[in-house]
Amino acid sequence: MRDQLNDMQLYLVDEFVEEYQEGHLSRREALRRIAAITGSLALATTILAACGAAEPTTGTATSTSASPSGAASASAAASGSPAASASGSPQPTSSPDPAVSVPENDPAIEAQMVEFPGEGATLMGYLARPTGDGPFPIILVCHENRGLTDHIKDVTRRVAKAGYVGMAVDLLSRQGGTASITDQAQIQGALGQAPEGQPVQDFQAGLRYAQSQAYADKAKVGMTGFCYGGGVTWRVATKTPELRAAVPFYGPAPNVADVPGIQAAVLAIYGGLDERINAGIPEIEAAMQQNNKTFQKQIYDGANHAFHNDTGRNYNPEAAKDAWAKTLAWFEQYVKA
Repeated sequence: MRDQLNDMQLYLVDEFVEEYQEGHLSRREALRRIAAITGSLALATTILAACGAAEPTTGTATSTSASPSGAASASAAASGSPAASASGSPQPTSSPDPAVSVPENDPAIEAQMVEFPGEGATLMGYLARPTGDGPFPIILVCHENRGLTDHIKDVTRRVAKAGYVGMAVDLLSRQGGTASITDQAQIQGALGQAPEGQPVQDFQAGLRYAQSQAYADKAKVGMTGFCYGGGVTWRVATKTPELRAAVPFYGPAPNVADVPGIQAAVLAIYGGLDERINAGIPEIEAAMQQNNKTFQKQIYDGANHAFHNDTGRNYNPEAAKDAWAKTLAWFEQYVKA
């Protein structure tokens, strides 16, 4: 049944199987989210059973009452309640780390939501840039599976503070944007149900928009992304030859058959405890080496998946600080140069 899903759907599904096994999601909520991604409660039930996902014995599982509109029948059945509409943006689990956060009113930057044309839709994004005329190199930023949250906007401002035009595309634009959705299953269902290749096309559209700005250096482009966004970063790199550098944080690697299309220098960042993602390192590392690509990996012992997110439960300040410094150094070497 897993062969019915594309690689990014599998990534999302496996993430929630893992969340359930670790006790962070109830069985009902895990089924609801997986059903939203696959579009089928029956398939979600089969997947959860096939993974040997027994009822968790540790941790406190939580669930929400609202169901996504995207896969309404499947997720409503899983949750035992009808689909509900929602508004607002997902709330972080804690406050941002003031030691790394860049406020919206920082005088060194300008930041705003923007709209631009995409494939068959008007897309939304968050653009942050240094004050001044430029030209400034461009760094694309891809969000996690929670959408364009305040945390990702903050990361985009950090990019601007470092001297780049930061462009974060909202991959939920066709659903009205992340800010219009409160139900996490609806967010993840929309990401999972997106046509294969659409996230790459949306980021290419975001790049064209950023390149059209007078203050942007259109020839100097890099990209970073986190979790789901790390996977998108890998895939954008395989299809976007103008990308000079890419820094995917703990993202699922692309199909190795697509590696020859990568022109970017890739710094892949991982948490040492993130066994599910790290299992793919040997294959992608070998493929990058066999195709003579510039590749470096950085694994942080003691850090888990999503360790860079300073609003999440896995935040590791020491690893996050060092990883961000290495990210900026990579862009300095391969984008700005």
